[in-house]
Amino acid sequence: MSAQVAGLVSYPIKGCAGTPASTAVVTPTGLLHDRAWMVVDGDGVFRSQRNEPRLAVVRPSVQGDRLVVTAPEIEDLVLDVMPDGPQRPVRVHSWNGIGADQGDAAAEWFSEVLGEPSRLVGLPPGHHRVSGGEIEGLVGFADAHALLVTSLASLDGLNERILAKGAEAVPMSRFRPNIVISGWSEPHTEDQVRRMTIGDVEFGYAKECVRCAVPMVDQDTGRRAGPEPIRSLAQYRRHPDGGVTFGMKAVVLRPGAVSVGDAVAVQRWAELPSCAAEPA
Repeated sequence: MSAQVAGLVSYPIKGCAGTPASTAVVTPTGLLHDRAWMVVDGDGVFRSQRNEPRLAVVRPSVQGDRLVVTAPEIEDLVLDVMPDGPQRPVRVHSWNGIGADQGDAAAEWFSEVLGEPSRLVGLPPGHHRVSGGEIEGLVGFADAHALLVTSLASLDGLNERILAKGAEAVPMSRFRPNIVISGWSEPHTEDQVRRMTIGDVEFGYAKECVRCAVPMVDQDTGRRAGPEPIRSLAQYRRHPDGGVTFGMKAVVLRPGAVSVGDAVAVQRWAELPSCAAEPA
């Protein structure tokens, strides 16, 4: 079976629920609208499921020039997107930049949902943030890179280990990928990809994804549900610099569009993987 796209998901607001799609426009910073907004605290520091697991049940959708956000037990938030909103200093890990504030109504809504002062910011005009890694690219408000790529084979291999312990298998949503690939027979084949094309889009490898505590958050309930999958990953996916890995961080080398079912063609591997004899 040849490799193909099995799933596409964008996350309009960093840390919040994803929006699956059958087709997605790919911009230089990733899937269209992916991490184009984020919730920040009073100091402009991003909020994430690491400390705010409830963000998982906050569901944004982009409807034309409006951002509609829903969450349990609160009235929907409907915003006219303000790319030229007041500029506010923001921080994502070690990156310091500027966000366009989306107004008091959004701030009040997120503050009520999270129970602490928060504001919503969007990518301002002229945003330019360069990602690091083996191949550099551009990125919006994501942690550090444009896209996260995973494979069904990697999840299957992980869940075999989890089930062998008598624990429950985890869904792919725990890892919050943008592109999910089927058809590779060996787990973690994505780690060996250095350049690939899907549709008319070309992607490059940045680094393996070192995971934090977010995969232990149930994405349907917004509650922590650990210790899996981190416990099992720690037994065979330890990174030399610490932490555990699952998935590959990618950059966009040529924008375009991708669809579920598109063939995945690998132009360059890091080394000959065990699945290389199969069609890419």
